[in-house]
Amino acid sequence: MGIPLSQAVRIGAYVAKQHLTGRKRYPLVLMLEPLFRCNLACAGCGKIDYPDEILNQRLSVAECMQAIDECGAPVVSIAGGEPLLHRDLPEIVRGFLARRKVVIVCTNALLLPKKIDQYKPHKDFNWSIHLDGDREMHDQSVCQEGVYDRAVEAIKLAKAKGFRVSINCTLFNTADPRRVANFLDEVTALGLDGITVSPGYAYERAPDQEHFLNREKTRQLFRGILSRGRGGKKWPFTQSAMFLDFLAGNQTYHCTPWGNPTRTVFGWQRPCYLLGEGYAKTFRELMEETDWDSYGVGNYEKCANCMVHSGFEASAVIDSARRPLTAIKVMARGVHTSGPMAPDIPLDRQRPAKFVFSTHVERRLAEIRSGKADPGEVAAAE
Repeated sequence: MGIPLSQAVRIGAYVAKQHLTGRKRYPLVLMLEPLFRCNLACAGCGKIDYPDEILNQRLSVAECMQAIDECGAPVVSIAGGEPLLHRDLPEIVRGFLARRKVVIVCTNALLLPKKIDQYKPHKDFNWSIHLDGDREMHDQSVCQEGVYDRAVEAIKLAKAKGFRVSINCTLFNTADPRRVANFLDEVTALGLDGITVSPGYAYERAPDQEHFLNREKTRQLFRGILSRGRGGKKWPFTQSAMFLDFLAGNQTYHCTPWGNPTRTVFGWQRPCYLLGEGYAKTFRELMEETDWDSYGVGNYEKCANCMVHSGFEASAVIDSARRPLTAIKVMARGVHTSGPMAPDIPLDRQRPAKFVFSTHVERRLAEIRSGKADPGEVAAAE
């Protein structure tokens, strides 16, 4: 695994404390989106078509610090949009590190050569560079040629300057297992500190809706990939062994959306990183007033095909704490990539999808135009 021992121990102690105190729902990773603006226009992104008034919004340093102080998660993942466009990002990173948080900045790396000297290497700071496969795969994913090569050069630059560097790789239904495995070999050879993989995010507003994976295709894809990498042991994944086991169809998990709560310029997003069906003013309101049981695979049509890390990594971590011997066995032997799969969650009782996202955008625009905009003032969905 690509997780440093000191971080694994700290996160493990945090999880153990939550269990010992009997806390049912708790966050593991704060998903922070301090802006939506980006310098790419990827077809699989659900954020590039916001009106300019929303794309111009930013969370302040104080709001970012308040977000982590509210939720108390041990890890912060800063995404967007493109976070390097936020002029206060260096101060935000320093603030999180001063609070002894593990900080991950997710970037397409186009601005990294220009911005990198604003940051200092730190054992708890990690660049996570977006690479959706090899040169052809990635450039097609981001809808622009030459981005893969620039990202690889940025990886080499950051490593040369002493930073921890990982990649995050999102795979779609056009992915070929052999080709993905070859790509993972190539990027591992760059000296990466970690790799995060996930099936494509099913953003409901994404321009390209044809290439998201369903659950059956996800399981087959990851069995094909992991079978070419000694059950995943060949590559420095920063994900839990049980989550990889889940992706390969060996575990049945319900999602844990509160494990990766999302704070955006709209507020605390309900219910998760992928679905924006309302926003809470505070983290407490998010946790206490969200109808969590109405979401998730088997409960809601929009969730039917999801196996994304933002929903299920926390489920895998919690399961690892409950069944440590099983988790150790998976880590030691690698993920099984043959034989029968675990039964999937039935969908016959899921409620139909509601398409309410546009009302939140309209409400936010009205607040901005009236001069009353506050990132936490977008009301929850009725």
